[in-house]
Amino acid sequence: MQSISPSQFDTWLADAVQQSPGVTPAVLDVREPWEQQTASVKAAGFDLIAMPMRSVPARYLELDRSRPVACLCHHGARSAQVAQFLVQNGFSAVVNIHGGINAWSQQRDPGVPTY
Repeated sequence: MQSISPSQFDTWLADAVQQSPGVTPAVLDVREPWEQQTASVKAAGFDLIAMPMRSVPARYLELDRSRPVACLCHHGARSAQVAQFLVQNGFSAVVNIHGGINAWSQQRDPGVPTY
């Protein structure tokens, strides 16, 4: 499983679009609903899908296995576990956003609150 930093996200997104023409990449936010309400990324060029980590084993089949997915959480630990789970279940284009939304705020969008 590959990890990217938020500062590498634009490169990953461009590569994902090029490698999967006609397929919109997704950021899979695996944080709890209260966390998503506290701070969230703005979807631009990708779909933002909220699926708390605890619900992933029951819901992962809602995702297209061929769709590029970048997993996101608070600091990167939960999203790394989810990314590994997806890879083990046949997803081929999955990355973890290392540092999570906290790093996203620091590296990409200071308008995203930290908590």
